[in-house]
Amino acid sequence: MSPEPPSPWKEFLEELDSLLTEPIKLDCIGGFAVVAAYRLARSTNDLDYFSIEPHDFAVELETIAGQESTLARKHKLHLQRAGVASLPEGYDERLTELYRGRFKKLRLFVPDPYDLVLSKLTRNADRDREDVRHLAETCSLDSNLLRDRYQNEMRSTVIGDPDYHDATLEFWIEAYFSRD
Repeated sequence: MSPEPPSPWKEFLEELDSLLTEPIKLDCIGGFAVVAAYRLARSTNDLDYFSIEPHDFAVELETIAGQESTLARKHKLHLQRAGVASLPEGYDERLTELYRGRFKKLRLFVPDPYDLVLSKLTRNADRDREDVRHLAETCSLDSNLLRDRYQNEMRSTVIGDPDYHDATLEFWIEAYFSRD
């Protein structure tokens, strides 16, 4: 992982850090996480987060850096809480910090590649499948580990129809994973 965010995220995150009134921790998912942590060559104008600490800072963060904020209008980038997402139960034990020590008050974390793949399962849009393909190929993911994590840590709590998600996961494994 790079010690510096790429532009224009670098400038946006530096300014956000300077505007924060207290330290915060964001668990990032979505395209930003794949681009920043796993080097997907695509641009994204939003940083989706699954969790924020402290939890009661979410409204203030939306005011400072949400889609309608002055900061967002200036940089044409924004933060947003992920609308629909599911992650495996133990994902928070496998987080990695992005840009450790780079900011004074802002700490950004990303899930490991397996958890990030599984976070894409609920929506399963075209760009989600592109992200899954990228992660499967560049991180040499093991389809058996992915399937086990889904079954043991996520299937019983996933948003939506588990049978549909089972089929989607098997399609992804067939399409994007090398034969294990």
